[in-house]
Amino acid sequence: MLLLALDTATPAVTVALHDGSGVLAESRQVDARRHGELLLPAVDRVLAEAGRKLDAVSDIVVGVGPGPYTGLRVGLVTAATFGAVLGVPVHGLCTLDGLAHAAGLTEPFIVATDARRKEVYWARYEPGTAPGEPGTPSRPVTRLTEPAVDRPADIADEVAGVPAVGAGALLYDTVFTGVRRDGPEHQSAAALAALAAQKLAAGEEMLPPQPLYLRRPDAQVPANYKVVTPR
Repeated sequence: MLLLALDTATPAVTVALHDGSGVLAESRQVDARRHGELLLPAVDRVLAEAGRKLDAVSDIVVGVGPGPYTGLRVGLVTAATFGAVLGVPVHGLCTLDGLAHAAGLTEPFIVATDARRKEVYWARYEPGTAPGEPGTPSRPVTRLTEPAVDRPADIADEVAGVPAVGAGALLYDTVFTGVRRDGPEHQSAAALAALAAQKLAAGEEMLPPQPLYLRRPDAQVPANYKVVTPR
């Protein structure tokens, strides 16, 4: 197994290569405006660092969001193109799940990313168990709720005091009062790849590589738009 993981649903443009046992190489650059410019060079850099060729990849893993429209599409289109060219499966994972996997918390917690418009994307999680923990089988972190987009003030009672990680929790720390400042802020493809490897090894089904937007894009056709056709 050789997994190529990538995610552009947050300001981080992140790519990693995982061989089923561990991460071979990772790249992460935080720049919310240059997803399209940075992604392919990052793929080249990761493959070169790992000493592997693209045609050795057996599976593609991509973060499906939630995230802003433009950045999210860059990763999804790139993953679909690689999958078609290589003839390998493309697996989707919720971006919040990757952050949750990287959190390393041992109690129920929240992941929240910045959704702009003074909103956050968020979900609740139950920690996983590592291999070798006495009396417990290994299992990945579990998402307890569907991803949602809300104004922080509207969910204040639900999230106050609960451990939380992510850029959204850091940005609205007067609402996410249990924010862990030492936790992951943006997505890591290494965490996404490690989670995917766990799920594939366990035979778990993953998401289709389709965008998880949760709301309409900013650009919309005006309500009173009139179609003009030549006579």
